[in-house]
Amino acid sequence: MKRRMGPALIALACTAMGASKANARERWTSAQANAWYAKQPWLVGANYVPANAINQLEMWQAATWDPVAIDREFGWAQAMGMNTMRVFLHDKLWQQDPKGFKTRINAFLAIAKTHGIRPMLVFFDSCWDPDPKLGPQHPPIPGVHNSGWVQSPGAAILADSAARPQLKAYVQDIVGTFAKDDRVLAWDVWNEPDNLAPAYAATPGKVAQVQAILGDVFRWAQAMNPTQPLTSPVWSHDGDWAPGGKRKPIEAIQLDQSDIVSFHNYDWPETFEAKIKQLLPYDRPILCTEFMARGNGSTFDGSLPIGKRYNVAMMNWGFVDGKTQTRLPWNSWYHPYTLTQPTIWFHDMLKADGTPYRQSEVDLIKRLVDAPTSNRQPPRKGG
Repeated sequence: MKRRMGPALIALACTAMGASKANARERWTSAQANAWYAKQPWLVGANYVPANAINQLEMWQAATWDPVAIDREFGWAQAMGMNTMRVFLHDKLWQQDPKGFKTRINAFLAIAKTHGIRPMLVFFDSCWDPDPKLGPQHPPIPGVHNSGWVQSPGAAILADSAARPQLKAYVQDIVGTFAKDDRVLAWDVWNEPDNLAPAYAATPGKVAQVQAILGDVFRWAQAMNPTQPLTSPVWSHDGDWAPGGKRKPIEAIQLDQSDIVSFHNYDWPETFEAKIKQLLPYDRPILCTEFMARGNGSTFDGSLPIGKRYNVAMMNWGFVDGKTQTRLPWNSWYHPYTLTQPTIWFHDMLKADGTPYRQSEVDLIKRLVDAPTSNRQPPRKGG
């Protein structure tokens, strides 16, 4: 059954498409990207969802939207020196209530500004549950990491070519509304687009479907002429991301279309630094938009000083321990921690009351935020 947009969504789509013809911009040159980055402080923050939300839908839907909790938790982030947050949107939220969703985004940005935080907003995400549903979300599965996170778009919409206009309208309405809003740091058009969400049943043809639309998503956003940069993070553990390297087709789209380069790395410091060196030849700002999995060798102590040395923006996964249960490791999907707890937290920084899991991590962030920032050249031998 083909999906059809209602009159209100059709009107929004037509408005967005009309604006795109007059205002479309190209991908930024490296000079434009670096000029933008030169105006930023060293960017440090987290991937954020309130502790009382299990996923993007519960964070943003009107019935569970909680600006008081966001304000409180952003106060904790501000106190430790954080100045950005990476925050996930969802296409179903826009389809459900475009005006209300944008009103809540505006309120969210207002809260963030009072705490000196400029968020990066994420449109689409290929991770975890491929069958998102609006309305009340299920409670956390006991002992399981991120048990309620949902993909955007879901598998059914991704596979439906007739749904492309509504996805385009979603992107262009949101970007168009906030295209000149300095409270928005950047747009992440698609998180880990070729992630196969291994904890769930395989989605047939998913990578090919994403590959077919990813370049379009960049162009949809560019067409609204945003003053903020666009990006999509490369993330594979064994990826060869250097120019001329053995890049996967999706990685090539990401790296060749992004205004600023972003990547994910949950490995030991040596691997983290090697990934940065692969990306330096692009001569563009580099943002690490996911890192820090203590049990996997990715820690604040190991990675954050390297990011500072290269002037790479750093956003760890997990902020306040809550319904996402990301203090638990990835393997909890197969071996739930229902009787025992892991020796160390996997992600997350703060307990529910705002006290640090490890005070030394907070102290390190404060110290590095206050320290001078170098250029992005590789360090000389011996430091």
